[in-house]
Amino acid sequence: MDRRIRQRFDELLDREVAALPPHIAAVLDELPLIVDDEPGDDVLADMGFAPGQGDLCGLHEAVTMTDRGVEDTGMLPGRMMLFRGPIARLAGYRVVGGVEVNAAELHRQIHITLLHEIGHHFGLDEDDLADAGYD
Repeated sequence: MDRRIRQRFDELLDREVAALPPHIAAVLDELPLIVDDEPGDDVLADMGFAPGQGDLCGLHEAVTMTDRGVEDTGMLPGRMMLFRGPIARLAGYRVVGGVEVNAAELHRQIHITLLHEIGHHFGLDEDDLADAGYD
């Protein structure tokens, strides 16, 4: 991935995380947010995609807050993942001759994906998130 795309993505994501309300940001204190360029083939296979197929933008791998029980005490935390490449492609973001194309859409897609994955942590399913505009 182009260094400029990675740098811009990370700057925008940092802004999004900093803008989260404290009670929402607290989720990131207990659940690591991992940012990678692309999902690995193992992650894609776990999600039902063929290797190199599909544009998985994010992933929540943890017991949701609504499904936690006493038997979940002492477990290692899950993780939340965002993938730069699929999000940038979805946004149509690129850098051409030093000029950013679709930077505002990249910011919007990062916002949507971050809130989508946090929503999963609070127990929202795909239909709930689509109804809220985070699909």
